Amino acid sequence: MEIDVGCHFEFDLPAKTHGVLLVEPHRSEQARVTTALLEFSDGVTAVPFVDAYDNRARRITAGPGRIDITFSAVVDVDDVPDPTFVSARTETLEQLPDATLQFLLPSRYCESDRLVDVAWAQFGAIEPGWAQVQAVSDWVHEQIEFDYARSSPSYSAASVLDGRVGVCRDFTHLGIGLCRALNLPARYVFGYLPDIGVPDPGSPMDFCAWMEVYLGDRWYTFDPRNNQRRVGRVVIGRGRDAADVAMVTTFGRADLVTMTVVAELGGVAGETVQKSNLHTGVTAG
Repeated sequence: MEIDVGCHFEFDLPAKTHGVLLVEPHRSEQARVTTALLEFSDGVTAVPFVDAYDNRARRITAGPGRIDITFSAVVDVDDVPDPTFVSARTETLEQLPDATLQFLLPSRYCESDRLVDVAWAQFGAIEPGWAQVQAVSDWVHEQIEFDYARSSPSYSAASVLDGRVGVCRDFTHLGIGLCRALNLPARYVFGYLPDIGVPDPGSPMDFCAWMEVYLGDRWYTFDPRNNQRRVGRVVIGRGRDAADVAMVTTFGRADLVTMTVVAELGGVAGETVQKSNLHTGVTAG
């Protein structure tokens, strides 16, 4: 099936500012993108590049003044939920591919070294593999309350565990931290996620964050926030945690005026809802 994805940002820049924009589908998604358009206000320069995680990004320079950034695309997605492989088992540490090792280490928002005792007390008796990761996802989903108003861009996995509240990036950071503490390679993912086959949440569309865990010989999607196998995910960025894949990173002040996100079945009529950003810093909620 086809889905429409995209976003719109309006920023107020008090001075000339350089930054990085990450809103286009990941390189691994390119075969599925049928059309795409990225537009900027006059006076904005944008140079494409691919970062260390194979994410497609743009270096932008703009300001001073108001600027607009708009991205839209049509993407072909499978009409079935995320793959499930309940018999998937973990590799022994010595068998893991070299590229997965960095996703076993603590990172800025996923302090797995601080979660070792909790992880092994809660999940250590479960056979390593799919069942163990699903238990982590179930537990985070049940223990953490979703609340935009009570989250903070400074929250890490440890602080989310202490406060038991956050947004989807916080659920994801905690899930990743617990998996790494169990010696399971886990990485942070964000992208577009339409509400296909699920009840309307009654809130404006936003970017979404989830995690991928390496089991057997591949990465599998797990979503502690929604805790469902979902249809229509479109990956934008992958990294160690949200610090690697903010949608917009600016090296200087940039005041977000409005942000709109679209992820819906193609051809479905619907009013695009604009909303002001609810976080300091522009990362997946």
